[in-house]
Amino acid sequence: MPIAFESLLETAHKLANAASSVTLSHFRTGTNADHKGGSSFDPVTVADRGAEEAMRAIIRRDFPDHGIAGEEFAPVNEGADYVWSLDPIDGTRSYITGLPIWGTLIGVLYQGKPVLGVMDQPFIGERFWSDEQAAWYRGPNGLRRCRTRTCASLGDALLTATTPDMFEGEDATHFDRLAGSVRMRRFGGDCYAYGMLALGQIDIVAEACLKPFDIVALIPIVEKAGGAVKTWDGGEPQAAGRCIAVGDPALLDVALDRLRG
Repeated sequence: MPIAFESLLETAHKLANAASSVTLSHFRTGTNADHKGGSSFDPVTVADRGAEEAMRAIIRRDFPDHGIAGEEFAPVNEGADYVWSLDPIDGTRSYITGLPIWGTLIGVLYQGKPVLGVMDQPFIGERFWSDEQAAWYRGPNGLRRCRTRTCASLGDALLTATTPDMFEGEDATHFDRLAGSVRMRRFGGDCYAYGMLALGQIDIVAEACLKPFDIVALIPIVEKAGGAVKTWDGGEPQAAGRCIAVGDPALLDVALDRLRG
């Protein structure tokens, strides 16, 4: 039987609060980063691990039969109806360089579909989340509902991606084709860019090489704000990989056509 959404959201906020206690205690303190391995630097810090451990403990207490899929530790009970998707620090490169565009991502999937998302940036005091009807933002100036903006033309659109380094080979060609059609492109957003899209500041976020925990929490926030999220081939985005988010759903097909060439 489905769990009351309010209970899930209450726990999601608890997770964000617990993670922030860990991440803020290490931010801009010269915390060392380990390399997870691979050809390019893939950093992880004690804050990543500590924040995820804190969130997992709360889930085990509140919903012991739920699954957990996080970035830093092995998945648990992935076949459960409810699975929590955790990214304790999305944007660890930003985190270790002192830039406040990282965030904690908390998502819930019900039978494989994202139904709830939280994106928290505790250093600047901003949190984005979705409920059953809408997406919300709370920041220094208070609480307001998130709404994407109207922009049906690529020529008027503002586009962001975390880094050009995520596009290699044909992906770089496809991205450059899309980026060459918009009014302006910017790099360096991490998960924060999706929050700005939900607030109507950005029109497109296009990225590659995403893991599920990079995107699951952001899907309900963007969609409940009025936008759309898909893979580059038009599929459902929770499997991650190459994903695109648009504020105006009318922009989706033309953006996908440009990506495909």
